[in-house]
Amino acid sequence: MTSTSRLPVLAGLPLAVGAGLAIPVQGRINGALGARLDDGISAAVVSFSTGLLVMILISLLLPRGRAGLARIIPAVRSRAFPPAYVLAGGIGALFVFAQTFTVGILGVALFTVATVTGQTVSGLLVDQLGLGPAGKKSVTGIRVVGCILTIAAVAWAVSPRFAASGSGAESGGGAAALLLPLLLPVAAGFLMSFQQAMNGTATVHYGTPIAATLVNFIAGCLVLWTVLAIKLVVAGPGNPLPAEWWYYLGGPMGCVFIGLGALLVRTLGVLVTGLGMIAGQLMGSLALDVFVPAPGSVVALPTVLGTILTLAAIILATLPWPRGALRGRRPVG
Repeated sequence: MTSTSRLPVLAGLPLAVGAGLAIPVQGRINGALGARLDDGISAAVVSFSTGLLVMILISLLLPRGRAGLARIIPAVRSRAFPPAYVLAGGIGALFVFAQTFTVGILGVALFTVATVTGQTVSGLLVDQLGLGPAGKKSVTGIRVVGCILTIAAVAWAVSPRFAASGSGAESGGGAAALLLPLLLPVAAGFLMSFQQAMNGTATVHYGTPIAATLVNFIAGCLVLWTVLAIKLVVAGPGNPLPAEWWYYLGGPMGCVFIGLGALLVRTLGVLVTGLGMIAGQLMGSLALDVFVPAPGSVVALPTVLGTILTLAAIILATLPWPRGALRGRRPVG
């Protein structure tokens, strides 16, 4: 087994936050591309395909990339990890589907809370089961409180968007009409922690996150191109591809947070890596809304305070608290 070096936690957590900054930028670009093409599936295919091209170039040009490339097939053949792990990119495709088909129904705010809830809960589960390369991490009271605070903080941060856009329930027949669409982003968020654990484990055996990220994009592209082929047969093509270069930056942004996530789960564990990315996502969204606002963007005091509270919740869940914290002192002897 080839292993990658561990990063210090104090260096890893800021990197996780930095990786999360790329997520809203990618979302903004892919959203604009989907509107331009009038086809969310085609926009997802373009994003994954450009990301795949970037990863192929990196894998061929960098020595570590070529070394990792040479280890992919031997690692899978030897069953160094479960072969199903190579399908982790399909979870990314599911997340894109969830965005495409439910954001218009639920709104951005409810979609964000749903995915964060699913990801946070599964982060605790994946760490407890020891599925990631960091091994088992116990579900302590402090970690549970940190997770609950994170979900509450995210809900608070996006609450102004509820008021600004409404909840979709008024046009969709009440809360019952939202239940089924709500399950898809919750499921997509829940599976994201498993994706990070799978990528992190594969990274250890490939020796580099470059190879794990490449395999992710290959799997995601296979899923999305298959769906696009079906869509073309049923509904026909959308608008032609735009000429502006910035529409094609969504894929490279995905390379950043998938690759860093695969690297960081070995040091931070799945839960803290996910929480760090959530914080970065909120900070990136806030920065976009302030400096490059889109129509309907809302920047209010709860957005700022909720983002700050999210950072505090992550610190709470990350710090090495005493074993008896939140449970009282254990008797000696």
